[in-house]
Amino acid sequence: MQIFFTVREHLSESIPCIYLLGENFDNLPSTFSDNFPVSSLVHYFEKEQTPTSIFLDNQVVFAVPYLAPTQENYVHKEKMRNQGDVVAKLIKKHSLNKLQVFADAILSKESVLCFLEGLNLGSYSYEKKGDSENYFRDTLQVEVVFSNETEQIGQEELEKLTTLCDAVWLTRDLVNDPPNFKKPSLYGQKIEELGKEAGFETEIWNKERIEAERMGGLLGVSQASHEDAIFAKLTYSPKDATNDTPIVLVGKGVTFDIGGSNIKMTTAALEIMKSDMGGSASVVGLIYALAKNNIPLYVIGLLPITDNSISNKGLVPGDVITMRSGATVEITNTDGEGRLIMADALDYAKELAPELVIDLATLTGNAVRAIGEEGTVFMGNADELLKRALEKSGKETYERLVEFPLWDEYKDHLKSDVADIKNVGGSLAGAIIAGKFLEHFVDFDWIHMDIAAPAYLMKPSSYRGKNGTGTGVRLLYHFLIEQFS
Repeated sequence: MQIFFTVREHLSESIPCIYLLGENFDNLPSTFSDNFPVSSLVHYFEKEQTPTSIFLDNQVVFAVPYLAPTQENYVHKEKMRNQGDVVAKLIKKHSLNKLQVFADAILSKESVLCFLEGLNLGSYSYEKKGDSENYFRDTLQVEVVFSNETEQIGQEELEKLTTLCDAVWLTRDLVNDPPNFKKPSLYGQKIEELGKEAGFETEIWNKERIEAERMGGLLGVSQASHEDAIFAKLTYSPKDATNDTPIVLVGKGVTFDIGGSNIKMTTAALEIMKSDMGGSASVVGLIYALAKNNIPLYVIGLLPITDNSISNKGLVPGDVITMRSGATVEITNTDGEGRLIMADALDYAKELAPELVIDLATLTGNAVRAIGEEGTVFMGNADELLKRALEKSGKETYERLVEFPLWDEYKDHLKSDVADIKNVGGSLAGAIIAGKFLEHFVDFDWIHMDIAAPAYLMKPSSYRGKNGTGTGVRLLYHFLIEQFS
């Protein structure tokens, strides 16, 4: 169910309502206060600090308990998003196409916005492939009403929030799409469609252009595939951009990763490998949100897109390939393909004179094992103030980050007897070694984000849901606006 927000001046008695309650049920609208079951809700909320639905005058009402602000404001924001997710699940039990939200005066604007964000994101469901009459997304119009004392939220703010949530939805859709619905050529067509819709330019490079660009990593990984690789370049360059040189976003686009000759050994591992293009999907979603919301930032996205198949034409351990940069790489593990295609994209980024480069990739299982699904591993050579600002945005959006080091000694793990560098080191520090490999192709301010852990979840996690989560979109949207807009 897709949600759209608008501002409404007054409550309507005919529209079901979500009440964001105050501490003592103060400021209830007079229309409802006489019949509102205050005592029973007080008793319920003493036991359960979670939203509930009740019937009032033969109409469903959703009551959301007051949550006092915490010392850590970002924690309170996340609690409000989680409350929104709970209400989203309650709404699904009722056949509703319109709702209104009443916010008590005690609630801050940011608390209300976070609730609405959780409500929207928690309403996501994947539109199944099949009979279009059976599988479609309902829409829900949500009208937001404020008490006179509440800090008002304007229609433009609500529309921008809706667009950001839409961007997360489309990112999740791209990740959740079956592999045969996002083969490189189909994925490229979808990116072009989104560019036309949102207002960013797209270039889709074919094999001949990729060969002309000498992208040996992307060509090497794709040579086992039945379909040629593509390289997508997304450009959003508004006339009023606050930056003269671009912020470059690089996203790994492996549409299905069987592992190549080093084939993945379990069915469980293979089942989720349609999500190995999650980094590229997040870049698409982020640029979509920036363009649709007319954010004055000059941004370029670079997406190397292929699958990692197995055939007698494919790479095997021991092969040596030449990258776009001219560096030679010994292939010690064909399941280390993501860093190969990303390295070519990073090398191309040098020609764009970037102000900052951020790459996103579902790069290593080691990142998952290191910190679990609760956060994203990042590393890089960017200014310390920028990295701290990124961490702050991670807290604000609750897409938290953990920085790993890139000490010089880690280069020893990638020494090769037959080439400039190996693509995979030993069994230690795998997430860091992958980042160290990428660093070899970087001569600009750069941040690497390994989103392997939070990008695809096997169990539901509040408004993030199950399967594709769209991680990175909200985080980087907040970061780029705060730092560069």
